[in-house]
Amino acid sequence: MLTRKTIAFASVLLLFFFACQQPATPVKLPLEGTWQLVAATSTEKDSTKSTFNPDVKMIKIINGTHFAFFSHDLNQGKDSAKAQFSAGGGTYELKDSTYTEHLEYFNTRQWEGGTFQFTIRIKADTLVQEGIEKVEKLGIDHIIRETYVRVKN
Repeated sequence: MLTRKTIAFASVLLLFFFACQQPATPVKLPLEGTWQLVAATSTEKDSTKSTFNPDVKMIKIINGTHFAFFSHDLNQGKDSAKAQFSAGGGTYELKDSTYTEHLEYFNTRQWEGGTFQFTIRIKADTLVQEGIEKVEKLGIDHIIRETYVRVKN
């Protein structure tokens, strides 16, 4: 004959067993939002150089399926710095910390159609994106590291 204690123990044991069988919910990185570039480097062969220009503002906007980026010079082309505007975008995939961009639009058309895979890390309001940019037709093959901060409304 089963006692109340035995039934309670068996119930708890079964509950624990079924709870352990549930797949772990993956942690979703808080990627969606608007990000402003605050640092950037490029590494080619054994040489790393900063590619961040404080006279240029760049933002990246990421929603559930697409990304877009825009940059322009802050001096509106009125000084010795080149007047600069660039824009691009496309779709992306995110699996764990692997972020893959599929560039569909860019004002430098030779980049269009490229797929670029990055490792991303997000800590508080900082996003670090690092990976290889390779565009054979332009002779580009380097590792980039970009640091963004979340733009607050």
